[in-house]
Amino acid sequence: MNFKIHTLGCKVNQYESEYMRQIMLVNGFDYCDDDKTADILIVNSCSVTAVSDSKCRKLLRKLKRDNPGCILLLCGCMSQAFPRKYEDFDVCDIVIGNTTRNRVPDYIKRYISTGERIADIPAHDRKNEEFEPCCVNDFSERTRAFLKIEDGCDRFCSYCIIPYARGRVRSKPLADLKREVALLADKGYKEIVLVGINLSKYGTDLGFTLCDAVEAVASNDLIQRIRLGSLEPELLDDDAISRLAKCKKFCPQFHLSLQSGCTDTLKRMNRRYTCEEYADIVFRIRRNFSNPAITTDVMVGFPGETEEEFLSSLSFVTDIGFAKVHVFPYSRRSGTVADKMPMQLTTSEKNRRARIMISETEKKQQEFLRSQVGLECDVLFERLDENGMYEGYTENYTMVSVDSKEENLAGKCRKVLLTTVSEDRCIGVLVDD
Repeated sequence: MNFKIHTLGCKVNQYESEYMRQIMLVNGFDYCDDDKTADILIVNSCSVTAVSDSKCRKLLRKLKRDNPGCILLLCGCMSQAFPRKYEDFDVCDIVIGNTTRNRVPDYIKRYISTGERIADIPAHDRKNEEFEPCCVNDFSERTRAFLKIEDGCDRFCSYCIIPYARGRVRSKPLADLKREVALLADKGYKEIVLVGINLSKYGTDLGFTLCDAVEAVASNDLIQRIRLGSLEPELLDDDAISRLAKCKKFCPQFHLSLQSGCTDTLKRMNRRYTCEEYADIVFRIRRNFSNPAITTDVMVGFPGETEEEFLSSLSFVTDIGFAKVHVFPYSRRSGTVADKMPMQLTTSEKNRRARIMISETEKKQQEFLRSQVGLECDVLFERLDENGMYEGYTENYTMVSVDSKEENLAGKCRKVLLTTVSEDRCIGVLVDD
């Protein structure tokens, strides 16, 4: 039987979908890229916002409408976060959560055998749950591989449902991490991206640190680059910055989740830093790394956010000078503290603020890209784009396009002179070695 996986959400979900794909293959199923030829459709859901839930429900209905004879399986954060609402997913034949991913083939075989709908969403064990013993040795991309090393979150930001969907912090043992890196390196991957739900907390349950994970990956001679997923800023202390700066394979790109540039708003969000502390962390990164890129997420329209607080956040964000900002309006989540807060803003007002923030941060993104022009950078090329240009990324994750009719650059790391800016990237020319 053929199957296809639809992945919504973050890099951790992408890793977990690949894990499920490999489990399905081992169990005799065949992967396909076409919904219409798939006997089984798996949706790995995201529940970071109410909008994410809405997109998932629409996708489920569409898949079942267009493929009425398929077996439709829902898994991931949306079902895990709201286990008592699985009846809402009436178009699904199988509904599971985040705790039984490794049993997906068994659920499907059981459904094929009995024809009876399955809804099985065990809760996370808050005291004794261990890191899922998952291992992935292949991805669709041939240059970069995601490697999940941490799961769960204990932060309980007032707007966030993810701790309920993911459970508490738990980490991949270093020995398992090294074995997985070796498998990926042997497959030809040159860049490893370490990801997690609260990546900064890696190893706190095992006596390790995130820097230990970075250094373990760096010890593999075949790996050229190491990146990190999103980080909680206040957990990036001087020791961590110093150790990362000494790692020659570490790429100086830091995605430091901000959420708001107003300290009063951060307090209501239950974030654990002030704007001043965040700015100091950015200063220390820029002092220790050459040409780093700082990217972030910013929420607008949080309950109680006055116009003055919004303008304060806007000013802070533009002053920092991020390389890129993901801006999104606050989305109410049932079961969170923020859902019951007074002074909820209207959708139109949240959207207005988002438009203003996006406009100003896009200007800063262009400033950052212009600051890269004239630099010679190592670019790891990934693919040929629709315009016939090879595209790849510098160490600080600046996207670069190069015209190369003489040489296939996919999968190669080459020195490039950045000459100009075009929309969201730099254009460059190859530099002779």
